[in-house]
Amino acid sequence: MLYLKNVKKTFNPGTINEKKALCGVDLHLNEGDFVTIIGGNGAGKSTTLNAIAGVWPIDSGEIIIDGVNVSKLSEHKRAKYIGRVFQDPMMGTAAPMEIQENLSVAARRGKHRTLKWSISRKEKAEFRELLKILELGLEDRMTAKVGLLSGGQRQALTLLMATLEKPKILLLDEHTAALDPKTAAKVLEISDKLIAENNLTAMMVTHNMKDAIAHGNRLIMMHEGRIIFDVSGEEKKKLTVDALVQKFSETSGKEFSNDRALLN
Repeated sequence: MLYLKNVKKTFNPGTINEKKALCGVDLHLNEGDFVTIIGGNGAGKSTTLNAIAGVWPIDSGEIIIDGVNVSKLSEHKRAKYIGRVFQDPMMGTAAPMEIQENLSVAARRGKHRTLKWSISRKEKAEFRELLKILELGLEDRMTAKVGLLSGGQRQALTLLMATLEKPKILLLDEHTAALDPKTAAKVLEISDKLIAENNLTAMMVTHNMKDAIAHGNRLIMMHEGRIIFDVSGEEKKKLTVDALVQKFSETSGKEFSNDRALLN
């Protein structure tokens, strides 16, 4: 479903602020893989997701999604392949619009648009059933403005919108970092459910080592723009935070110094 082949990216090349963000990243995801990505600050985690989404052009290498080379495509042309949820709950929804209107926009993503504006009865019934999946009572508030929802409710709605049209790749960029622990756990539970039920291929960046171990079928660790550790299956299930920290030290030759990840 996804190939990254020797992907490189340097910001501000030739200046005092030059930063080699991705240094030949190679990655292959099969359909249905749910990969968590862990690493210190500046490791290249979010940069990898931005490269896939086409936020800016890569310097060299290839990005192939479901057999299509998207390396040269602009961000908006890649959008039909990708669903994305950001760290900020305010980024994925339109606050002045109703819940059902937000879902309607998501349902029409990548489709031919007409001047027709109304949401049909059939769509309303479908949206109601979809919202029940979240178990947040939003199915009884479909005409409420999204701006009135809590951060967790908005993030859950964003997840639903991002997966509504079954994207080829779902990118979760620290999507629970701005939420309190209880709400974050609920959003992760919803993420697991939507990914499993729709057999989605997903990548989740997180600073929480426990979450990285507990979720998904595969874990990769990044350091200085490279993948230094890649584990899956039974080996991943047996991982502990201590073992992950030790593995980082062995593969990078440095101590893991991200307090946020360790404290989580």
